[in-house]
Amino acid sequence: KTAIAIAHNVNILQSDDDEALAAVDCARLRPDGAYLSHTEMDILTSCVRVFARAKPEDKLEIVKSLQRQGAVTAMTGDGVNDAPALNQANIGVAMGIQGTEVAKGASDMILTDDNFCSIVAAVEKGRAIYAGIQKFVAFIMSVHIAEVMQIFFCIVTGVPVMRTPLQILFLILVTDLPPSIALGMEPGDSSILQDRPRPKEEPVVLNWMWVSMVLNGAVLSAVIIAVYIVALMMYCDGQVFQADINEVPDFASKLMDARTVAFISLVWAENVRSYTSRSFDRPIWHNLLGNHNMQKAIIMAQLCLYLAVLVPFFSTDILQLRGINIGLSGWLLALAGPVGCLVLCEMCKLLTAIQMRRYQLSLAEKHNAEDQRLAAAAASRKVAQPPAAKPLSRAPSAVAAPAGKLSDAPVSAQTGVTRAASATGASAAVAPTAVAPGVTTIRIEGTIRGSIGTSATPAARRSSETPGCVCLGPPSAVYGRGGRLCASE
Repeated sequence: KTAIAIAHNVNILQSDDDEALAAVDCARLRPDGAYLSHTEMDILTSCVRVFARAKPEDKLEIVKSLQRQGAVTAMTGDGVNDAPALNQANIGVAMGIQGTEVAKGASDMILTDDNFCSIVAAVEKGRAIYAGIQKFVAFIMSVHIAEVMQIFFCIVTGVPVMRTPLQILFLILVTDLPPSIALGMEPGDSSILQDRPRPKEEPVVLNWMWVSMVLNGAVLSAVIIAVYIVALMMYCDGQVFQADINEVPDFASKLMDARTVAFISLVWAENVRSYTSRSFDRPIWHNLLGNHNMQKAIIMAQLCLYLAVLVPFFSTDILQLRGINIGLSGWLLALAGPVGCLVLCEMCKLLTAIQMRRYQLSLAEKHNAEDQRLAAAAASRKVAQPPAAKPLSRAPSAVAAPAGKLSDAPVSAQTGVTRAASATGASAAVAPTAVAPGVTTIRIEGTIRGSIGTSATPAARRSSETPGCVCLGPPSAVYGRGGRLCASE
């Protein structure tokens, strides 16, 4: 009753749950002293939500049973006797204040404040970290996909290659890396705990994420290529292709100016994409400044950009960029990159949001199917429960047994049981009465002291003084373990 009350208080048990099925004593795991078979144990643990009076061995068997069913199992404990189950569970959680050193050593996580609410906070933090890893991978992969697309376009079409190898290396290590690391430190959405638990075999990058990465990479490439083509026409006397540009006077300096505009536009566009990538489906203005690390990363990237294009010798001779020579028109043209990227990437989120919802619905369908399976298993177990014995009046005929011994009592031939009970002590009278197919109730007048048959339950065998009725059923009546003791009168 205490376990049931606590379970209702913390919503483990709901008001519509059948307490007789959802909350059981751990003696049901070992009805005759030995544990149930794996099949029977799995059926029981899949339906029951509360186990009371658990021994250390019971906890270990319950954890193993849940793991056999494919569940990711967490175990909380503080004592030495909890250590085996803590070690067996996928996630062992020990108490930091009251917990023993043995329990802490066997666990994966320690609650420093012994507050179970900290587990919820830990789950939320874990989900936020995992989501941050996904955003980091999606951002950096989309940037690299865009780089490949841009270089590939230039080579195939005969346009001068947009960047030198040193410029590509500078972009990856200096201007792209800080924002991507900041994405990995994203605090997480406020609704992250409402997402369905992800399957443990699920990859880090999902199919819809690949679609998002390719789309964003294509958008970034298209915008920057357009800016570069316009810059080539602006600085290279209207020429676009490499063969024609080679004929332009001082084509190296002019080509450097066009590359500088594309370089500045790309860094700005990637910095804008750092903010759009903070969420796969929400608009950029949602909690825009929520990640303080992102502001620091963008400031660092911008400082590196201006050092790369404005500092003499470092920009002109090493990186071959001329930010001073492109003029105001070049800087304004570079602004087209981040603006176009912002608009188009936000439009891509509409498709990504639809794919995310479909994925969450597929997870919901899988979980609902699993819930229905468990409900069906619980219903079948409820049907398989043996019928309760009805209180019976004393039969008109009785067989007297001598004092001190009651053995080989006559029973119905339907039961297949030849030995009803043995007892020592007071005299008794026995009257067999069939109450159901395969079940015979034997009413005993008097008191039985001692053991009630070899087929009785452990609880009945432990009873030293048991008045009332002994109900013996077929071997399959109680979890395939033999007869049972009925509470009648």
